[in-house]
Amino acid sequence: MKNVTIAIDGPVGAGKSTIARECAKKLGFIYVDTGALYRALGVYFGENHVKNPDLSKITKIDLRFVDGLQHVFINDTDYTDKIRTPEASMLASKISANGSVREFLLDFQRDFAKANSVVMDGRDIGTVVLPNADVKIFLTADPHERAKRRFDELVSKGVLVGTDAEFEKVLSDLNERDHADSTRQHAPLKQADDAIVVDTTDNSFEQSVTKMLETITRVSPRKAGSARL
Repeated sequence: MKNVTIAIDGPVGAGKSTIARECAKKLGFIYVDTGALYRALGVYFGENHVKNPDLSKITKIDLRFVDGLQHVFINDTDYTDKIRTPEASMLASKISANGSVREFLLDFQRDFAKANSVVMDGRDIGTVVLPNADVKIFLTADPHERAKRRFDELVSKGVLVGTDAEFEKVLSDLNERDHADSTRQHAPLKQADDAIVVDTTDNSFEQSVTKMLETITRVSPRKAGSARL
């Protein structure tokens, strides 16, 4: 049976990773967080003080799944624990604007999707990486709500203390990231012409997952038939 591809795009903080991961679990598909690839590369080059990414230094990049969770390895080193910080987010935004980096990861992502049924999220999945995906969704939410979600996540992880000033910084960084992602020269963030918009502003996590699965089932009921709705 042909593998199924579900492409989910949207801005930072829209809940793509957590919602897409849960949808993939219910569908029995593999969840692929492409943003983690860019974050890992950004951290790798940041640690090595490389301003202009020298991709010849990357001998191997791959995804491994540990206890069902995606881990990103670069040159056999696991970068997963280093990529969920505001600094990693900004590094990812800068490095994702580099055309050579995007080309470097493009074949990797496409080959992975050919070999597996996937729920793949990012910012150019439906427009560039998987333009022929079986289902395309553009997941979004109000900027203030997205900033609040990211802020709460960082506070819960102990990255931030929880002050108003910290929230304003998170919101400012989010707006800056939105602008950078939507105006970059290579593969800017935008909604694919045939994508369905799913807005989760007023939804709980559970409501967002249900809404997403209902959308997938409506668009492609046969291919999403294994979902336990």
